[in-house]
Amino acid sequence: MLLNGPSPIPNTSLLMRPNRQVGIVGYGAYIPRYRLPGAEIARVWTGGLGSSPVKEKAVAGLDEDVATMSIEAARNAVARANIDPKLIRAVWVGSESHPYAVKPTSTIVAESIGTTPSIQAADWEFACKAGTEAVQAAIGIIGSGMAAYALSIGMDTAQGRPGDALEYTAASGGAAFLLGPAEEACAVYQGSYSYVTDTPDFWRRPEQAYPSHGDRFTGEPAYFSHTLSAAQALMEQMGTTAADYTHAVFHQPNVKFPSRAAEMLGFTPEQYKTGLLSGEVGNTYSGSSMLGLTAILDVARPGDRVLMVSYGSGAGSDAFDLLVTERILEVQHRAPTTRDYINRRTVIDYATYCRYRGKLKD
Repeated sequence: MLLNGPSPIPNTSLLMRPNRQVGIVGYGAYIPRYRLPGAEIARVWTGGLGSSPVKEKAVAGLDEDVATMSIEAARNAVARANIDPKLIRAVWVGSESHPYAVKPTSTIVAESIGTTPSIQAADWEFACKAGTEAVQAAIGIIGSGMAAYALSIGMDTAQGRPGDALEYTAASGGAAFLLGPAEEACAVYQGSYSYVTDTPDFWRRPEQAYPSHGDRFTGEPAYFSHTLSAAQALMEQMGTTAADYTHAVFHQPNVKFPSRAAEMLGFTPEQYKTGLLSGEVGNTYSGSSMLGLTAILDVARPGDRVLMVSYGSGAGSDAFDLLVTERILEVQHRAPTTRDYINRRTVIDYATYCRYRGKLKD
């Protein structure tokens, strides 16, 4: 029985498994160096009253956007995979803050890492699970034999209305995963499952600068129903419990939601704390759970098993079961770690943040 929310039918035919096994052959993170403390936001809007469990959030600089940050993460993923970029047959970028309304981000990334012109490129959208949506598609295209390698990216420069609760958490950053054959992988997908309903907890209309949200409605029935349902259904179909996993990582809109979801599913802090980064860098939206997974892979050991669950407002969750292989020891140090990016930080004030993120409107 599911712990919360509507119950998908426990049927193993719902488990997504390709004809041939697929895994992560390279991964990469990127987090901008600038940090805006939650206390600085409170100073401006509440006179310093109140507090936020998010200590600070990562802020993209004047010369950074989803395209530039995706390129950095993609280069890290290719470096870890140690393959010729020309072998990559798909480049997909998931985001809710693409720099152009009409012009793909994916072609910029593909050109910059040297994969063009024999490439399939596309931009993906599904709020905060746009990146894992691209991962699901990559598993399919590789598992079917249509491509040897595909690059899936989740990246955002998230926006929050000045003074809104989202402003404390809406951050910049994300991750890239280069998927390929299981025999070359540092972590192999054992199975995946997606759970989707029309639950409008968070939205942004065309021409609107900032998103709107349903306040507490975003927790239940939105985040928890979908996250718990996807995770529990996957574990039922895999025949596992929380005790079978070394690590677990969830979408991180804040610190409380993923911690509560993990504990409701039976995970301990020791299992989920490695991938829980929102308190240090904020909510990187499309890159949130993917960024957490990179932090786990940075320290993982052969034989570790990982449960990853994303969440996107609107609403849906993708859940993945991964098994870490011996190759993890070869790839971990071929590119900067996620912790390297977290530790590389420059604190800014609210005025600088407004300038960097274009908060001053005519």
